[in-house]
Amino acid sequence: MFGNWLKTAILMAAIMALFGMVGAALGGAQGMLLAFMLGGAMNIWAYWNSDKMVLRMYNAREVDEAGAPQFYRVVRELASNAGLPMPKVYVIDEAQPNAFATGRNPEHAAVAATTGILQMLSERELRGVMAHELAHVKHRDILISTISATVAGAISTLANFGMFFGGRDEEGRSNPLVGILVMILAPLAAALIQMAISRSREFEADRGGAEISRDPEALASALQKIERYAQGLPLEAAEAHPETAQMMIINPLSGGDLKGLFSTHPATEERIRRLLALAGRA
Repeated sequence: MFGNWLKTAILMAAIMALFGMVGAALGGAQGMLLAFMLGGAMNIWAYWNSDKMVLRMYNAREVDEAGAPQFYRVVRELASNAGLPMPKVYVIDEAQPNAFATGRNPEHAAVAATTGILQMLSERELRGVMAHELAHVKHRDILISTISATVAGAISTLANFGMFFGGRDEEGRSNPLVGILVMILAPLAAALIQMAISRSREFEADRGGAEISRDPEALASALQKIERYAQGLPLEAAEAHPETAQMMIINPLSGGDLKGLFSTHPATEERIRRLLALAGRA
């Protein structure tokens, strides 16, 4: 557990340092200050508004116990197990089996699941999935992923400015070559760090979800099913907004996850292996 949190802290520091370096390369000390001011403003805005945006992107509809009794009951019981306030519960009318959590903190959290996952999973497997999502809420991963995504986007925006304003060398002199290198390499580096943060938090949410549900094998079984069926069923909102893919329990993009450094999620086989190891120790 401590190792994953340390890794996340190092990666968050790395992406913020990269942000400052890009600003400095494009505009010297003033550029670095402007970059951090821009990043701070974007983070504040994202902190308060990202949950509403994502739910709107996916046309999620809020449900209560009368509208989705089994789903709502599962979330309520697991939230109680985790010592969390009851989150808002949403359903997305999509065939692809998937789920995510959002919200700036546990007091303003929401969980959402597609109709596909509600129909496909057993109640036990659904408990495993929602426990995983509530672990994200408990660990405040939504805030971490929002900040990393916002900063990565800001780095790409700043890097694009390099095409118009050039760059500066170590002595502060204008250097178009520096601008070109920043424009090409900075967004790639930011994306790699963002993806590494996402993978680290998924492993931790699997572990936390297993603790909340007290049933690691349920989540392992659910992941196996979701992986099998999700690839053949597109999720239109995710295709239109690929930056939201990291929020899902399984990568929703039709092309599937890339391997290694370029993946938003750890390999499902490795996640299942770790969960079964937890079950064995339990």
